[in-house]
Amino acid sequence: MAGVARFVASSLAPAAQRFAPQAAAGVLRQVLEIAIDGYQRFPGAEKVAEKHLAKHDGDAELAVDTVIEQHIRLASVQGFVTSIGGLVTLPVALPANLTGLAVVQARMVASIAHLRGFDLDDPRVRTAVITCLLGEDGVTDRLKKASLPTSPLAIATAPVFDPELDRLVAGEVVGELIARIGGKRMGLMVTRRVPLLGGAVGAGVDGWSTFRIGQYADKSLVRRIRRPIEQ
Repeated sequence: MAGVARFVASSLAPAAQRFAPQAAAGVLRQVLEIAIDGYQRFPGAEKVAEKHLAKHDGDAELAVDTVIEQHIRLASVQGFVTSIGGLVTLPVALPANLTGLAVVQARMVASIAHLRGFDLDDPRVRTAVITCLLGEDGVTDRLKKASLPTSPLAIATAPVFDPELDRLVAGEVVGELIARIGGKRMGLMVTRRVPLLGGAVGAGVDGWSTFRIGQYADKSLVRRIRRPIEQ
């Protein structure tokens, strides 16, 4: 996970600071490619999903449950590791944590999508996966404010892929991730004199957010009949 984080952390912070939709889309595309395709010894979403499916004798719903459980543990571990350095390492650890958490959560959502019969090569599905990273509260709030036009399921099953929507979602998701890390920074500042306590805070925050996103993806990405992209 540390290697994955380093791979894209160098581009994540500058793009997030500029907050240009196109830059944000490029950063999240890197995150999504790692999450879906894998990186070195970090297996991709489809392999993870199929492993859980085989473990549960083809029961997709049990596989979804254990995929979520696995990624909660992964998120908690990387949240602990990137939070135990104390105040001195905080500027370095937070971008790595931001990237690592995004990859873990994106792979979890993509694995759920695969288990529900969605094609992970479909750009509509990839946009929907990224949208789920906003979580239920994030999506609901943006739907009310009209900063997001529709739900992850509607995006995944839309008649055609909308690149403008993809860029819009990317900007919203990067903004949400930065806001979450900002809140986490405040928590770590409070615990800076006790590094292991900071690790516990990081693990708890990341594990909980991953649980919430997993539950939302489970509820949102219901099984659908695949539809080909219109040319």
